[in-house]
Amino acid sequence: MDNEKALRVELREPDTEKISEAIGFSVYSNRKNTVDFFKFVYELLWNERALNEELKRSDKMQKDFINIASHEMKTPTQAILGYSYLLKSHPEKREEMIQAIQRNAIRLQKLTSDILDVTRIESQTLNLNREKFNLTDLILSIIEDYRNRIENYGNSNVKLLYNRPKEDVIAEADKGRISQVISNLLSNALKFTREGIISITSEKKDSQIVVSIKDTGTGIHPEIMPRLFSKFATKSQSGIGLGLFISKSIVEAHGGKMWASNNDTNQENRGGALFAFNLPLSIQ
Repeated sequence: MDNEKALRVELREPDTEKISEAIGFSVYSNRKNTVDFFKFVYELLWNERALNEELKRSDKMQKDFINIASHEMKTPTQAILGYSYLLKSHPEKREEMIQAIQRNAIRLQKLTSDILDVTRIESQTLNLNREKFNLTDLILSIIEDYRNRIENYGNSNVKLLYNRPKEDVIAEADKGRISQVISNLLSNALKFTREGIISITSEKKDSQIVVSIKDTGTGIHPEIMPRLFSKFATKSQSGIGLGLFISKSIVEAHGGKMWASNNDTNQENRGGALFAFNLPLSIQ
């Protein structure tokens, strides 16, 4: 470029497929524009390599997601088919078979809904229909639904408690999505609490609404804690591990935050975990 010895190219990794991964530069020049030019070229090549690595990671995550989702969808689908065949040959067990089919249909429906939500979140097309609603009443109705589920499954060792605030909490958010978040957290608490208490608290703190769910279950496994709100973060045999990822994304879309911790274990506290999230009290 400047009629001087300006560039030295070294072959660093001869087995790589792309030149941007194989070469290294050493620049020798007294002219600043020459140095800046080769620095610019090298940075472009380096950025290309970083982008390619990111694309590879993204592609792998997408393939893993499809594989796991496909595997999880097979389980309820096969169960529905199996119980349908049994229903024909054992009509005397009709009620039992129908209940099993319904359970697996609900499981399949939720899995499909979760997969669609993850797609919306990652493509940034998750829409919120904000409205003012009574959060206290919403929590009461969710708790009532879950109490009925506990009774139906015969799990009388778990008690649901709501520390109802003195004044009703009015939220300005997507009612359906907030219901989904609370249901996900409550379902998660029930999954890991075979006996004990699950308590829900909702309150106003400064300019925020804070909702927390505390249980006396097994707590959060140390291995899971660093990636708790990531996709597929689960050690459970049931579930695909999307609920917390979706819940956190919904809360953040509202301008809030979600967090979790293990409870201290002592004579008064039997351990377990606490999940909580906050929301702005009103839209700015």
